[in-house]
Amino acid sequence: MKKVSASFIYFFGALGGLLFGYDTGVISGAILFIEKQMHLDAWQQGWVVSAVLLGAMLGSVIIGPSSDRFGRKKLLLLSAIIFFLGSIGSAFAAGFWTLILSSIILGMAVGAASALIPTYLAELAPAEKRGTVSSLFQLMVMTGILIAYITNYTFSGMYTGWRWMLGFAAIPSALLFLGGLVLPESPRFLVKTGDTEEAKHVLGQMNNHNQTLVDKELVQIQEQAKLENGGLKELFSHFVRPALIIAIGLTIFQQVMGCNTVLYYAPTIFTDAGFGVNAALIAHIGIGIFNVIVTAVAVAIMDKIDRRKMLFWGGFFMGISLLVMSYGLKYSHSSFTAAVIAVVAMTVYIAVFSATWGPVMWVMIGEIFPLNIRGLGNSFGSFVNWTANAVVSLTFPSLLNMFGKGSLFIGYAALCFLAMWFVYAKVFETRNRSLEDIEAELRKNDKRVEG
Repeated sequence: MKKVSASFIYFFGALGGLLFGYDTGVISGAILFIEKQMHLDAWQQGWVVSAVLLGAMLGSVIIGPSSDRFGRKKLLLLSAIIFFLGSIGSAFAAGFWTLILSSIILGMAVGAASALIPTYLAELAPAEKRGTVSSLFQLMVMTGILIAYITNYTFSGMYTGWRWMLGFAAIPSALLFLGGLVLPESPRFLVKTGDTEEAKHVLGQMNNHNQTLVDKELVQIQEQAKLENGGLKELFSHFVRPALIIAIGLTIFQQVMGCNTVLYYAPTIFTDAGFGVNAALIAHIGIGIFNVIVTAVAVAIMDKIDRRKMLFWGGFFMGISLLVMSYGLKYSHSSFTAAVIAVVAMTVYIAVFSATWGPVMWVMIGEIFPLNIRGLGNSFGSFVNWTANAVVSLTFPSLLNMFGKGSLFIGYAALCFLAMWFVYAKVFETRNRSLEDIEAELRKNDKRVEG
């Protein structure tokens, strides 16, 4: 393997997150122009927006688990190729069905990235840096969303601007593939496949060539790798159940707490506050910049604060923000002050989400599963997350019509408080613990229960 710096490895290892964010964020602007040029009805518009989500569900189920068999690196390279093909296909789509097919292909790459990258980064990083390194994925996601907002605004004046919006993702896709060629394989996977010397070399790079740390970590990895090969039976086994419950709970709550609906409704909140449509779109870019900054702060503190505390208090402040925002939205049409309150509350909500539930969920599902089913477990968590995303996205317009904007977000606030209970009752701490220690604790607790 060519000698590359740890920073290079972490950057390109997380780069798929940028494509994840870009391809899920760009469609919100592109659909406005696609709808007019292709003369899409409401049903067709819904399919164009949802096709990426459908593809993400497929990608997380099909590609993610394969990393346990073929390795994290190979599947990451495959994802880059799929990203590129989906981007080019979307840009040159001749009609509705070719656009849907291309969007599903793009979505498959998005789902694969969400399943692969948290696992890959968690397996590369030393325990004391794992939170910071793993949360780079979420930072890249937020950066991708910001770039999507800027790209949408930049090409909004062109008749074929939507093609440039969708096709732009081909550039980072190509960069991901080229960078991926020199990325190392996960040392955990290398040990599992018997390539101990290469695993030792990679661990040395990741631990600043501290031989004591390398030898200690290698022994732990080898002990865990001797255990039986995993599969669906082990994923749903008794000893993995605590990790599986955490993955299911965190991935569902991250979506049903309203993150995507708040971002979806952000331009409307700005127009209610008196912004013009153009100014609202620019303000949306401002929110994207704010998101990236707050997530960068979260990356810096991820290994200094317990994961459980970040999730617990994040849920609390998100819930309070949604209650205040709900009040502001209820009176925003008749009161400028109420509209401003809604904007401030929305900004606080986004800041808290970006600093807590946004990155911490992806960090934790990348580190809680045993080695032999880590790819499968992360893939399962990713699939649940995308399914919850699709359900929330599809039900939001109907629920909004049914309850009204002033009341609907109260329901999302209640789910934030329910998420606090879940964290308190079901989530165990993983900060500053090696992946092997976490797995050993799962097996130890299972034996204790059986005894």
